[in-house]
Amino acid sequence: MTQVFGEDGKVQAATILSAGPVVVTQVKNKEKDGYEAVQVGFGVRKEKNISKAVRGHTKDLALAEKTGFEYLREYRSEIAPEIKRGDSIGLDTFSVGDKVQVSSVSKGRGFQGVVKRHGFHGGPRTHGQKHSEREAGSIGGGGRAGGRVVKGMRMAGRMGGDRVTVKNLKVVAIDPMTNTLLVSGAVPGRKGTLVEIRSN
Repeated sequence: MTQVFGEDGKVQAATILSAGPVVVTQVKNKEKDGYEAVQVGFGVRKEKNISKAVRGHTKDLALAEKTGFEYLREYRSEIAPEIKRGDSIGLDTFSVGDKVQVSSVSKGRGFQGVVKRHGFHGGPRTHGQKHSEREAGSIGGGGRAGGRVVKGMRMAGRMGGDRVTVKNLKVVAIDPMTNTLLVSGAVPGRKGTLVEIRSN
């Protein structure tokens, strides 16, 4: 993350995203594949670390010699006829001020209690209580739930590592020289996480 000063002098928090080049590796259609989709490749990976099947699929599209794409992703959509295999999708699809939505996998936080995971307030600190500061409290019983724990009860457990989408982030700046995009606010995931940027 970084800070960006606007024309009015106000500072705004922003996240720097590396956004390209993204190369179209395959265009699927209903006649041949049964559905419409576009497959794109992003990033650079050593050829020796890529399977032979994927290497053969993308060998003529590699960004540099003895390399391949680090990521391959497929998106279903009604394909415009002008999109072809080998086309490059750049930052020219965005402009400053556009609203975008960003999806990525959030940071994994391991096993967490109900206070951190669900925002529970915990038990009272006084009146004879000793160790109930961060306890979950009652989870039902004979009356309310018929002697069972109802499905969906909020409890302690694994937290994070989920696909999260943040909508209505504004494109603050675009740098075509470094293929970077600055969007307002925070984006889920750690540094280096693969993110998807879509128009709202």
